[in-house]
Amino acid sequence: MQYLTDLLYGAALVALGATFGTPARFYISGVVARRFGETIPWGTFVVNVSGCFVMGVVAAFASSHGLSGGSEYWLLAATGFLGSYTTVSSFALQTRALVRDGELKYAAGYVVLSLAICLVAVGAGFAAGWTAFAGEAR
Repeated sequence: MQYLTDLLYGAALVALGATFGTPARFYISGVVARRFGETIPWGTFVVNVSGCFVMGVVAAFASSHGLSGGSEYWLLAATGFLGSYTTVSSFALQTRALVRDGELKYAAGYVVLSLAICLVAVGAGFAAGWTAFAGEAR
């Protein structure tokens, strides 16, 4: 019975985080797309990079405080909010559309740029979070 209770509580935390992550993705990607156009999916790019940065911060906080991937904090922030905020499936679909439309250079550039910048962003977020939170945990 305790397992079921824990499972439902975890699912509720994930759903609560997603309740805020999904609208944030919709709003931010829309604002960026309207500002910079949609030939290259910059809205998705900005969401993925900012999501990677925040994931780094969240991971640093969790690591510096000894929190596991199943902790309430992780379920709410990483699995729930960031899981619904970042848009890797949209990234894949939009990249496929660029290829389908014959925009091979744009597609390749978008994939390489997204991967490189997202890896840098998660590292920068972790470094920023570790600096902010490591002393707090001691």
